Amino acid sequence: MNVNGKAYRTIWTDEADRLLVINQHLLPHRFETAELPSFESVCAAIRDMLVRGAGLIGATAGYGMWLAAREAPTASNDAFDAFFSAAAATLKETRPTASNLAWAVERQLAAVAHGGSPEEKRRIARRTAQVIADEDAEACRRIGTHGKTLLERIAARKHGDPVNILTHCNAGWLAFVDYGSALSPVYAAHDAGIPVHVWVDETRPRNQGAGLTAWELSRHGVPHTLIADNAGGHLMQHGMVDIVITGADRVTRQGDAANKIGTYLKALAAHDNGIPFYVALPSSTFDFSLNDGVREIPIEERGAQEVRIMTGKATDGRVLDVQICPDETPARNWAFDVTPHRLITGLISERGVCPATEAGIITLYPEAENRA
Repeated sequence: MNVNGKAYRTIWTDEADRLLVINQHLLPHRFETAELPSFESVCAAIRDMLVRGAGLIGATAGYGMWLAAREAPTASNDAFDAFFSAAAATLKETRPTASNLAWAVERQLAAVAHGGSPEEKRRIARRTAQVIADEDAEACRRIGTHGKTLLERIAARKHGDPVNILTHCNAGWLAFVDYGSALSPVYAAHDAGIPVHVWVDETRPRNQGAGLTAWELSRHGVPHTLIADNAGGHLMQHGMVDIVITGADRVTRQGDAANKIGTYLKALAAHDNGIPFYVALPSSTFDFSLNDGVREIPIEERGAQEVRIMTGKATDGRVLDVQICPDETPARNWAFDVTPHRLITGLISERGVCPATEAGIITLYPEAENRA
């Protein structure tokens, strides 16, 4: 993605082998990068949502394990391995819902186990982190290619009118290493000259739609309109939405999808109005060990202050935190909900588009059949 004429990924290393990320706390009002110099700083960045989004969490975890390898003792393989395993356990605890995090940590553990010495293990960890990031970017590019065909079909029926896409939260470039999942088809269609327009849910709490998705789309020149979270059903009732595309943080072998809180309500509204509802995800977001997403996917509950406090820019340009409820009012903050597969029209992955059913997923992922 280009920002001010320069191409960026969301996470990268520079010539000095420093690990750098885009500081998502400051968007959309300021664009700055931040260095993650240590394993602990990576854990904090994931926990505090300096970086967020399924794919980016996974990539950051991959790089975090590389930093853990750099910090691990080198006196013996046993000492290295003990430190590395403890770091893996710590990193997995930072955020429980997105499967990409644990997937990346386990991939690093498996890869590094082949090293014959602490020095070789460090080299393997560095190489594996880069591969995880590169694969995420390529998977998202392919998601865009496959998803674009869905938008092309709708555009052919609209005879020049824009395809109206509704999305929830941020599943674009900022949520992955590049391209994004739900927004990748939008970018691919826009770049191909297909007229598109995106309805952007504000996505409370944290307002990732207003602050991140709208920022991305504006930088790419994609027509979009910010709406209140509760407006989506009204738009669907009045024929103003052609398709809903969201991302996901974990998808079961049956096709149930965990995503930002509020996604389930959009799926219900789409189902009631006969509007196709698609979930876009890379392979790393699947969890083939789970069947029933509502019962089995762990749902993260975050701090109440994210509900009670909002951040915004004042008329004088200052960015302020303001409380929106009475002092004595408590709050609860579930970060995700689960959309059952019966409400999902299809899944868009780097391998193609399939129904959100176990049989449909197996057509693209035959390995899922034996990984229950």
